[in-house]
Amino acid sequence: MSDKKDWKEIGEEEWRERLTPIQFEVARKAATERPFTGVYWDHTEKGRYVCVCCGKYLFTSKAKFDAGCGWPSFFEEVDGAEIRKIRDTTHGMIRTEIVCSECDAHLGHVFNDGPPPTGLRYCVNSASIRFEPEA
Repeated sequence: MSDKKDWKEIGEEEWRERLTPIQFEVARKAATERPFTGVYWDHTEKGRYVCVCCGKYLFTSKAKFDAGCGWPSFFEEVDGAEIRKIRDTTHGMIRTEIVCSECDAHLGHVFNDGPPPTGLRYCVNSASIRFEPEA
């Protein structure tokens, strides 16, 4: 899925064909997978994490840490990833949603309770990302 195209122009039916049902619900409909159920919440292999929809490089395993929350957590995005941040007031909370800047896929949320050096915790749904091991 790394071919150059305007990802934001893809319709719902095509996304349903490209993604698994959970990937579609999370990445395209902003659902949240249950904690401790995603494939990457306790994944420790070295490599990179890319957007499941468009393949944009978002996070490195070097920034991944165990936040104890049940979702993959990173203290920073990859330089140049330009993950978009959106104010989210759903579910009676005020949070910051994070989406892929390339295709608008919902990734999760970012919080100010992460470790140094950034103090951030990018809390990401496994269904929104794909892992690519180090060569």
